[in-house]
Amino acid sequence: MRKTTMILLAGIALAGAGGCTNPYDPGQRALGGAGVGALGGAALGGALGGGRGAVAGALLGGATGAVVGAGTTPQQPGYYPPQYAPPQQPGYYK
Repeated sequence: MRKTTMILLAGIALAGAGGCTNPYDPGQRALGGAGVGALGGAALGGALGGGRGAVAGALLGGATGAVVGAGTTPQQPGYYPPQYAPPQQPGYYK
């Protein structure tokens, strides 16, 4: 019972920390995704394969979460790639 409670509290803290990242920074999204992925992988691996399954699930889930988190980073609002940039005002030069 005590071990289950500690795992649950750690999971809640990890999921909360995963949501407190800057959504436009790939490094922070990778870190948050790794934490959430490791938690999910450990829970699923522990339920299906026991202790060794939890470790393997945490490693695989963490790696997958980091890749997906970094790969799905959106662009900041107001940023336009050069081909979609709004036209410059006449007489304005950089």
